[in-house]
Amino acid sequence: MAVLTFPGGIHPPEMKELSQNASLERMPLPKTAYCFVHQNLGAPPKIVCEPGDMVKTGQIIAEPSGKVSVPLHSPVTGEVKEIIKMMHPVQKKKLDVVVIERTGEDDWQLMDPIDFTTAGQDELYQRILDAGIVGLGGASFPTHVKYTSTMVKPADLIIINGAECEPYLTIDHRFMLEKGEELLNGLRILMKIAGAKKGIIGIETNKPDAIENMRKMASHDGNIDVVGVKTKYPQGAEKQLIYTTTRRKVPAGGLPIDIGVVMNNVGTAVAVSEAVSKGIPLIERGVTITGEGINQPKNVLVRIGTPVSELIHFAGGYKGEPGKVVAGGPMTGPALTTTETPIMKGTSGILVLPKPDKQPRPTKPCINCNQCVEVCPMALEPNFLVKLCEAKKYDDAVDMNLLSCIECGACAYICPARIDHIKTFQLTKRVYKALKGGK
Repeated sequence: MAVLTFPGGIHPPEMKELSQNASLERMPLPKTAYCFVHQNLGAPPKIVCEPGDMVKTGQIIAEPSGKVSVPLHSPVTGEVKEIIKMMHPVQKKKLDVVVIERTGEDDWQLMDPIDFTTAGQDELYQRILDAGIVGLGGASFPTHVKYTSTMVKPADLIIINGAECEPYLTIDHRFMLEKGEELLNGLRILMKIAGAKKGIIGIETNKPDAIENMRKMASHDGNIDVVGVKTKYPQGAEKQLIYTTTRRKVPAGGLPIDIGVVMNNVGTAVAVSEAVSKGIPLIERGVTITGEGINQPKNVLVRIGTPVSELIHFAGGYKGEPGKVVAGGPMTGPALTTTETPIMKGTSGILVLPKPDKQPRPTKPCINCNQCVEVCPMALEPNFLVKLCEAKKYDDAVDMNLLSCIECGACAYICPARIDHIKTFQLTKRVYKALKGGK
């Protein structure tokens, strides 16, 4: 039987072997936590603490400031020392950071646990919002917002993204092996909120132990299927995994809910389970620290706000001279300018790459070989799009579906001329949006 997949895509070296067998370890609590206020897509929450305030672990330090916003909670017990500005690794500008100096072990401020089997949809929906949960695959989109429309029109299917298609990263793999029950409970909670009768967990076939474990755990639940999908990048992209597992197509400019589907990451489902069943807000996440430039690749549970430098130290330090430190995977993660950058809600990995032996080949003119067209998972023409963008023909680029680009980087990876299509597309989208008044 053919393995489920989607058109296009690439097969970069997986590099999972560096950390896939490293069991979860809990990081020591940071001495000082640096909490970016803006850790979610949409509006940043409003700071409700001041320097000198004593805060407990799990206490709200910033409240939602709109419909597409979530609260931020203190990841440690301690004193708010100051509110400073630091360079945001994704926004690429200096933004507010609440600095909390830990004064001891955790003194928790938890929410009341909820029995999801008897709770109503509204109560569960509100808990996800109150817990500050966002997509933990890297996008950081507020999870409750995905379910707002399902409160009116139920979805029929919830998909859990266990593909983890980015090279190097293995934290979702370890969660499926070590936190399978929490994952299933989180899926059941999300199904109840959405009114969905069916759940699917899609896992790439390079993780056979995870597929076997989740199938065993879900074997007594007739409403949940665990499916193996082809190992190919970007298999874990939302539209691609939906098509792979259901053959449903999200319409251009549309959302998964338009076809009755909501998709969440493995870590997100686990966070939902902990928020509902234990009352724990999102103050901790799983992170893979890996790469050829680190001595002891690991999968860790780490408090949000912990400096990246502490993860590097915990993983045995640099192996040789580091060349680049990336927050996330090599295909989509931003390179960090400093390892004092803290772990954020959307930080799925820290990748340390060694200094290259030789300089990379320079960019050359496009020869229209069409390799980028063949691998584009959205059936776009990156070679022509990049020319339109560089010529500042923004409307023409949009007419050629530039806004449908998911910025996976497959085109840049395959390009023999080493053209960085994605950097050009990202800039063009920002310019186009500004010219259209932010719409």
